[in-house]
Amino acid sequence: MITKLRHAPTESVHLVLMLALTFATGIIDAVGYLGLDRVFTGNMTGNVVILGMALLGADELPVLGPLVALAGFIAGAVSGGRALKGADGGWTHRVTGLFAVTALVEWVVGVGLLTGLRADERPVQVGVVAVVGAAMGVQAATARFLAVKDVPTVVVTSTLTGLASESVLGSGAGGGTVRRVAAVVLILVGAVTGAALLRWDVGAGFIAAGVVTGLVTVTGARASRSDRRQT
Repeated sequence: MITKLRHAPTESVHLVLMLALTFATGIIDAVGYLGLDRVFTGNMTGNVVILGMALLGADELPVLGPLVALAGFIAGAVSGGRALKGADGGWTHRVTGLFAVTALVEWVVGVGLLTGLRADERPVQVGVVAVVGAAMGVQAATARFLAVKDVPTVVVTSTLTGLASESVLGSGAGGGTVRRVAAVVLILVGAVTGAALLRWDVGAGFIAAGVVTGLVTVTGARASRSDRRQT
């Protein structure tokens, strides 16, 4: 599979890899919401809504967690944007490095939770939300730099909007239906996977997401190197 991607057109490679990251985001958000006191570490829209309800004390929703996740995500996105400032377009060494950072954070957090950190302790929850939120901010900024249409990797609201509004029942403009459906399905499957892994341990989901992100990083780097050799 990796060998085939290395020789595929650049646009197709980037699309497949961003779809894989969308799947990983589904895992991360399911584990975060169910295992870290109802906090999303990738979907910041969800955190804003949760925070708004929590400020009125609705259903004893958390306030600190969403705030920390938002702060971490923004810090990560700023860092990613700064690192990519002035970079050439496409998959560069900087892109590889930033995705590698995301994978490493997910791995370290997952292993830590599996080997001793207690996800039910408040300080651990806040720390995990902060670092994973920052990693997801880096991922989102890097995916935005690659600019794969309809696949921002951390949210599918805009993807659903395009799918519905440009469908036969909408404007009829069409285009991008397959990738849009794939993005929605993959984040759904990722959430199912994350919920299933949570039955074993909260750390398992982070490790699984780290594996996917790591494979994306390696595949993208190899495909980019192969493309540069051909040109």
